[in-house]
Amino acid sequence: MSMFGKDIKTMDDLFVHTLQDIYYAEKKIAKALPKMVKKATNAELKKGFETHLDETKNHIARVEEVFRMHGAKAKPVECPAIDGIIEETEEIAGDVDDPRVLDAALIAAGQAVEHYEMTRYGTLVAWAKELGRDDCAKVLQQNLDEEKATDRKLTKLAVGTINMQAAE
Repeated sequence: MSMFGKDIKTMDDLFVHTLQDIYYAEKKIAKALPKMVKKATNAELKKGFETHLDETKNHIARVEEVFRMHGAKAKPVECPAIDGIIEETEEIAGDVDDPRVLDAALIAAGQAVEHYEMTRYGTLVAWAKELGRDDCAKVLQQNLDEEKATDRKLTKLAVGTINMQAAE
């Protein structure tokens, strides 16, 4: 058995497995974001998480589209990395009393999620191109571009407002 939990023999197998991984991750993120919206106290942060929830639903649909385009079954495969990030977020959110510090923690957690997604989508785009699937790469690139944009927005919000308020 390989480190991926199943026998992966080809680059195509690896591509499909990683697509299943991000599919699982996006579905978990879609379940976690409403909790983050509820816990956030900064209006702009709440709005950002709400917007990203809508984007995440679109990401799921695009990943399903890539499965169809590639002729693979759309099924999630457990992703311990995203499970760990979400679990850590829930633990920290439960331990923070100061709402300003909580918002800073939520942004950090959101960015941990974004960075995970960016690594997965970046890899999938590169592999799709290597496999001659520019059509799949184009769809996955849309998700990657949106993840990068969300990360930039969170950074701007953290540096411009949230972190300063949390440090007071």
